[in-house]
Amino acid sequence: MSKLTQTVLGTHAGYGLTVLRIFVGIIFAAHGSQKLFGWFGGNGLAGTAQWMESIGLAPGVLMALLSGGTEFFGGLALIIGLLARPAALGLTFTLLVAIFTVHISNGLFMANNGYEFALALLGGTVAVLIEGAGKVSFDGVISK
Repeated sequence: MSKLTQTVLGTHAGYGLTVLRIFVGIIFAAHGSQKLFGWFGGNGLAGTAQWMESIGLAPGVLMALLSGGTEFFGGLALIIGLLARPAALGLTFTLLVAIFTVHISNGLFMANNGYEFALALLGGTVAVLIEGAGKVSFDGVISK
């Protein structure tokens, strides 16, 4: 197995990170499906694109596709533990954009649309990025 493959897919993490990865993945897949498909009360691609434009992220359709796609497919990747580190990297960047374009000026707490929830998710994505997918994952099976 190549060094690059081992670096991307390998993990020494245990079951705890597996649980964290799955729960964070569920949240991201659900949020991405709101943006892309309008599921779970979301606005769908057109509504998300319009909102992205309104906050200065243009072109709105491209930004909605990038954020929604990263959240949905990155979330699915975390849930099954396949290419978890690349997914976590994309999700980390998505969260940083969300924090600094939408939430930071509102303070920490969610009650004021602050960055509290995004910061918690950021902790999860950075943990996966550093430690890998955990014991129960396709990455772990492939890297053996």
